[in-house]
Amino acid sequence: MNYMRIFLIFLLSIPVFSQNNYPKDFFSSPLDIPMYLSGNFGELRPNHFHAGLDIKTNKLEGLKVYAVADGYVSRIKISLYGYGKAIYVTHPNGFTTVYGHLQTAVGAIQDKIISTQYNENNYEVELYLKPNELPVNKGQIIALSGNTGGSGGPHLHFEFRHSDSEKPINPLFFGYDKLIPDTKKPTINNLLVYPLSDESLVNDSMKPLNLSLDLQTDGSFLAEKVTASGKIGFGISSIDTDNVSWNNNGVYKTELFDNGKVVYNCVFDEMVFDEGHYINALIDYPRYKKSRQRVQELYMKNPYPLSNIKVNTNNGIFEVTENFNRKLKIIVSDFNGNQTVITIPVQYGFQTKSVVNIVENKDFHLKASRENLYEKDNVSVYFPPKTFLEDFDMNVSVKDNFLSLHQDIVDAHQSFTITYDVSSYTKEEADKMGIYAVNGNKWNYLTTIHKATTLLAKTKYLGNFNLLSDTTPPKISIGKSIDGKWLSNQKTLSLTISDNLSGIDTYNGYLNGKWILFEYESKLNRITHNFDDGIVAEGKNDL
Repeated sequence: MNYMRIFLIFLLSIPVFSQNNYPKDFFSSPLDIPMYLSGNFGELRPNHFHAGLDIKTNKLEGLKVYAVADGYVSRIKISLYGYGKAIYVTHPNGFTTVYGHLQTAVGAIQDKIISTQYNENNYEVELYLKPNELPVNKGQIIALSGNTGGSGGPHLHFEFRHSDSEKPINPLFFGYDKLIPDTKKPTINNLLVYPLSDESLVNDSMKPLNLSLDLQTDGSFLAEKVTASGKIGFGISSIDTDNVSWNNNGVYKTELFDNGKVVYNCVFDEMVFDEGHYINALIDYPRYKKSRQRVQELYMKNPYPLSNIKVNTNNGIFEVTENFNRKLKIIVSDFNGNQTVITIPVQYGFQTKSVVNIVENKDFHLKASRENLYEKDNVSVYFPPKTFLEDFDMNVSVKDNFLSLHQDIVDAHQSFTITYDVSSYTKEEADKMGIYAVNGNKWNYLTTIHKATTLLAKTKYLGNFNLLSDTTPPKISIGKSIDGKWLSNQKTLSLTISDNLSGIDTYNGYLNGKWILFEYESKLNRITHNFDDGIVAEGKNDL
């Protein structure tokens, strides 16, 4: 029997829609349990579209994850965020499968990860591998399922990509739809109509209105009649469920028709990662920020290049003038062809304004097409051209380092820069300072760059910001002391690390003077060493 003792010394430093013929029977299931989904392809998520399937693992970790076809491990990424521990397998037919939020890899794959982490003295690593380095066979166990990275609970993230372009593909095209029975129609939560100009009116209102829906005998819905004038558009909040998963997932296709012609079409066959941030242009972003409800706008007031959308020459917008009297139709479909149909009667009508826009005092008019710079006191904010899709009046104020930058109800499509002049502080004081986003009593540290007498940070969100000083070191602790005790029967050693303000930047563990691997689970503020690494020796060890 091996005997070991640990002595602790704490040292811590701060698409264009594809018509490809996808193979239906080439790939197997990545798990050996029924395929129940907690998320599907194209689902609307915070600041991105979901790029794969989230497969439930019965609220457990440690389930066997299988390669779904022959191929080779082409990439491994170990990260604190995103997919956490992820393995990419490239297959000979031009497709790559991705397995994310893993607990651990197994066999030669895990050996490769551990050796790389020790070579780089870092938990977070990324490897790109050649075809002959880590080949795998169909049905081979490559990992155990987990809850690492940005996962909100144990599950397997599983996706398909084109190997050459890395464009994600809806996995249901590869025959997995057969494993998920679905005879249920999508559900419509809300249908809205939007006045889209200062002159537009809808049912005597200048504000967006919820339209009531009446179920018809044929299973379709008839919307409340719309009497309008000027430019209008429509938005819809919808979900889809299947027969076995019972989760509210995203819809596959949304279409708007005018007299049988497609006005707006959004379908999730494939997607482009670089277009993911356009999700906040697709939805009614102010409504989402205020109510957390995602309403998909079936028009483009300010066109944006999202490949999943096709619109007519009017970008899905209707100009309601005299003699306009039509019945529009919305069809929401899931991958299996189940459809929910809504008919919307729209006619022109002379109206009087019952809701008047409130004119507020604005401090700064932002022109979206050009660069904008706001400066006051010791703070400046620089917006590159096309940071936003449209011009708007912005409320801005600065007082005692507190920057109030409008509200986070206008979506930025690229980062802008906040700069503080800290020349009035000593270097020692400035070195401890950082720029923070402030939300009530919560502070979110923005990666702050120190340049001479200025501090700058980039962000994509409007809101409140402040300059704060972090003078408290991080903390490290252990639940039950093991100092000087025998640990012969323990398989792991876990410690808690935390910080009160700017967060953990780096962490390192050393055993008998040599770097030792600790896996960091940021959701739990926990670092863990696995004794299987073979670093801990018999007898006395200094950590």
